[in-house]
Amino acid sequence: MIGIVNYGAGNIFSLTAALDRLNIGYGMINDQNAFDLYDHIIIPGVGHAGSAMNKLHESGLAARIDQLEQPVLGICVGMQLLTAFSEEGNSDLLNIMPIRTLHFDKQLAGKVPHMGWNSISPKKDSAIFQDIADKSYFYFVHSYYIEEHPRYTAAICHYGIDFSAAIEHNNFIGVQFHPEKSGVAGEQLLKNFSRL
Repeated sequence: MIGIVNYGAGNIFSLTAALDRLNIGYGMINDQNAFDLYDHIIIPGVGHAGSAMNKLHESGLAARIDQLEQPVLGICVGMQLLTAFSEEGNSDLLNIMPIRTLHFDKQLAGKVPHMGWNSISPKKDSAIFQDIADKSYFYFVHSYYIEEHPRYTAAICHYGIDFSAAIEHNNFIGVQFHPEKSGVAGEQLLKNFSRL
């Protein structure tokens, strides 16, 4: 069963609706002890990474996340929280992976936020992308991106520059797109995660 980290910074309704469609069981994690009740963890998130990190600290949940041994999936801002630092509020984050979350404005002349459908290319053999074709389209909404890194980048997307559409390290996975809003490919990714 999947535990959803409920810290007041996630669009939980669309995620739970997708899990309901897929008949994947879930519950809410509201305190540190609840992590032990679930064999998979999702960290959702929308909005401001610095504010989300503050909410994680205030809830007391941040202290447990880097100790988790279950598969963990960070979605959108939940993915960015897995990095070391965000230019959004010049915020220190969980530092699960020592890479940075940066602002598109400094890198490209295109429209920010990056919003809508875009294709991704998995860079390494990852179970999270099983049965998902190269160049599959996913739904993005973000102004900040995670830098590409040869060790941690699991998939890339191009929007003016190449950036990490997905990152992975040990039991931690992050996706910048919203699988719960990404149709068949997104549902396949959620199914893959539930089977890890």
